[in-house]
Parts: sequence; C-alpha cells; structure tokens
Amino acid sequence: MTSVNYDQFFSRSGLAMRESAIRRMGTVLADARDMVSFAPGYPTESTFPWDAFRAIADDLLRSRQGTVLQYGATRGYRPLLESLTTLMATRGITTSPDRLTVTNGSQQGLDLVARVLLNPDDVVLVELPSYTGAISAFRSVGAELVGVAQDADGLNMEALDATLARLRGEGRTVKCLYVVPNFQNPTGLLVGLEKRRLLLDWATRHDLLIVEDDPYRDLYFEDVTRESETRAIAADDVDGRVIYLSSFSKTLAPGLRVAWLHAAPALMAKFEIAKQASDLCNGGLGQQMVHQAIERGVLAAQLPQLRAHYQAQRDCMVDALHGAFGTALTWLQPRGGFFLWANLSGPMDGDALLPIAQARGVIYVAGSAFFVSGDERRFIRLSFSAPTPERIREGVARLALAVTDATGAAASTTPVASR
Repeated sequence: MTSVNYDQFFSRSGLAMRESAIRRMGTVLADARDMVSFAPGYPTESTFPWDAFRAIADDLLRSRQGTVLQYGATRGYRPLLESLTTLMATRGITTSPDRLTVTNGSQQGLDLVARVLLNPDDVVLVELPSYTGAISAFRSVGAELVGVAQDADGLNMEALDATLARLRGEGRTVKCLYVVPNFQNPTGLLVGLEKRRLLLDWATRHDLLIVEDDPYRDLYFEDVTRESETRAIAADDVDGRVIYLSSFSKTLAPGLRVAWLHAAPALMAKFEIAKQASDLCNGGLGQQMVHQAIERGVLAAQLPQLRAHYQAQRDCMVDALHGAFGTALTWLQPRGGFFLWANLSGPMDGDALLPIAQARGVIYVAGSAFFVSGDERRFIRLSFSAPTPERIREGVARLALAVTDATGAAASTTPVASR
C-alpha cells in the first residue's frame, strides 16, 4: 500500500495550524480518572439553570413553531437580536439589530473578524500575554501577531506607540488591536477606565480598529467597587472603530453556543457574508432558549449567584495557594472571571513542571501558550471555575508536591563548585 504525503495537499494556513494547549489539557483530563484540572475555563455545571431551561425547552417544543427547529436568518433570531440591543444598553453601548450578529460561540466571531479583515502578513497587536483562541484565529489566516507589554492597569501606552511606529517604519500593515479588558484570559487583569479611554483615543489617532473581547464582564467580584470599572471600550466609540464580542457561555451555558458580535454596519455586512460561507445560520433552539432566558429574568437572576459562587472559588484557591506555597508563588489577584495567573519563583519553568504535575495528578496551562513573542516560561494559568472547593485544595496540594519534586530534581543535578 502506497503511503500518501498529505503535507503536499495542505494549504499554508493548514500547515501552520497548531493544537490548542487548553484543548490538549482537556484530552489529558478525559484520559485520567483522578486528575484535578486547573486547565480549561469551564463554568461550574451545578450553576446552570437546569430547571428553567427544562421549562423553556418544554414550552418551545410544545409550540411546534417552525422557527424553533428550522433554518433561520444568518444574523440570528430577530427577537434575540432585539433583546441584545437592550442588554448592550446596560453596558453603555448603543446598538441596533443591523449592527449585531449571533455567532456560534465567541470563537466564531474571532474567526469572522480574521477572515474579513486580515490578509496574510497583516499585523494584529495583542496584549502580552493574550488569549490563545484569538491567537489561533488570527494566525489561521496568515496574520502576524505582535505583542505589547502590559502594566498593572493594561497595555503600556509608550510600548504601544513605539511598537506601532516601528512596524509602520518597516512598511508593515497594522490592522487592529485585540484586547480583553475585563478579567482577561489568562491574567485576570481588569484594565483601568482611563486606560480604556486612552486606547480608544490611540486607535482614533492612528486610524486602527479595536477588537474588544468581553466574555467575563458580568462576573465581577466584590473587589470591583463600581460598575463603571467594567465599562466597555465600545461604550465610548462614536466612530464605529470598535468590534465588540461577548457570549452567554460563561453566564448561561456554553453548550448552547450562543454569542454575539457588534460592529459598524459596513463591517457587519461583510461578517454576514463570511458567516454564510461558514454555517449559514445558528441553531434556532439554542437562540430561542437564550432569548427566553433573558425575557423571563433567568439571566438576571443568575448573575448575582454566579458572582458569589466564583468569588468563593477564587478565595478558596488563593487560601490554598497561600497555605501550600507561602511566598514561593506569586500571582495577580483576579477581581472577576475564571483565572489566576501565577508566577513561579526562581528558575522554575511552567512547561517543564507540567509533566511532573501531571504525574502528581494535577494539570494547568503553561503560560508560554499565551505569549506570541519571546520564550516566557515563568507563568502558569490556574482556572478556579470548575473544580469543587475540595478538589481545588487537593489540586493545589498536588501542585506543591510537583514543585518540590521539580526543585529537588534540579538541585540533585546541579554541579557543585569545587572548593
């Protein structure tokens, strides 16, 4: 039997595709019986509004209306789009159905942005570190990602200016800046309100677009003292310069695959055509279930419970880390969202530690997966969203043992200087 060299058939983007580090850790979890996973940012299943969804689904299916199970409009179920205009208003964003499309998860929205806006070798500026799903989407069309360092309140503006000037000086085409301002994946960072305004002003002065990814906005903790701290960049956009993405995956249920994209009408027209080539339309049942969850007050009732739940999850992880590591591990205190970004002290390496941690029965995502430049290996991303408090404490204890294993092994192989 003749073997086929399939590499010759792949496109350039196909050859460049790499497996997601987060998905890879999900495979590890599926193959293990007693693995504690701090890897994927899954919501806690016990928080899903099971009874409300059962009642909504029963009503929808009993209605026998064709729109529930039939093909629908590419942009999405019209009543849901209208509900989204009201929801966006609570975030300070004025929009209308002609500026919205429902997507199959936020990842599809990122894919649409990439396919409509980016040519091979165009540049997208991203935070260092940045979300791996966006990195994959932009790289899939041959774009180059250039990272910009972050301060405690978000992107360093001097570094942003210098990076843009250098790239344009080299004759490069820079199209947009991608940011996750609220409880960023992976760092949990909350970008300061003044920094958000500076970023919008910067994009206006330099005639660039901003892609604002905002899935965690509603999951703020008591540490956030003012709701204005989570104000969307798009809320102050008067030129249609911000493309805004958000999702119901973290607040209702990810399995429904209902998210949305907001953009200027001229951009949205192209996104609609690209979406037709991708999937024609979203699932009607999922969209109508989300619409009913909004209209019946299910979503509004969920949010305070989710904030309290995930804050307790974060507190549990922070307490466990303090007890197990003391000052040997440092981290940015997340004020919302799902993630804690930890900095390994000394010569520790997040990539090298991972197989040792896996052997101890705990996994995470190595921080190097979130960097588009350099070889930053000191960080690890720990997700506190899905495990129970008992499993969080057990996982942290196993992680501490793995670090002891790694540092002991390193010490035993370090040459001793002659006296």
